[in-house]
Amino acid sequence: MEAWARKHLSPLLDPLVDALARAGVSPNALTLAGFLLNVVAGALIAIGQPFWGGVVMVAIGMPFDAVDGAVARKLGKQTRFGAFFDSTLDRLAEGALLTGLGYYFAARGDAHAVVVTFAALVGSFMVSYTRARAEGLGLECKIGLFSRFGRFLLLAAGLLLSPVSSASLVVLAWGLAILTAYTTLERIVHVYRATQAGEARGLSK
Repeated sequence: MEAWARKHLSPLLDPLVDALARAGVSPNALTLAGFLLNVVAGALIAIGQPFWGGVVMVAIGMPFDAVDGAVARKLGKQTRFGAFFDSTLDRLAEGALLTGLGYYFAARGDAHAVVVTFAALVGSFMVSYTRARAEGLGLECKIGLFSRFGRFLLLAAGLLLSPVSSASLVVLAWGLAILTAYTTLERIVHVYRATQAGEARGLSK
């Protein structure tokens, strides 16, 4: 899904990437700006403005988040710290958005939705963690139904549809909780099979 998004959305973002590169904007500054905008989006959700939180996330936060890597490549400033910084703030941005959603439910006394949102937060982190841990073991682990772009799409849909139906936020929370858990399981199974195959090859030598 992310490969499809990069292929089809990159032409739309290329003019912005070129302008930022010409201006010499730091890729790390773009990463930080994208994170801070998602914090603002999370705060808007928390105070009962999920639609406007979605607007900030989609219309402003997402472009910053999407172009930092491209600007780094354009400027020849790709660094290991930059990749680490980007990944870390991506996780914190998701945390800010889902914390805002959890607070929104808590303020309305919906304890069940708070628990589901917490499960969605844990699931989102686990999807990322399983990939990072697998890659730390030298295994590729990009598979899975619900990568970060899929989570972004579901978040955007739930937030932007909230004026039409407040139930969209509950559906959003449940969808994130279930699909991130499923993706985590997919990655665990993938790593299990990869390690078993590797060990079998080692024994056969």
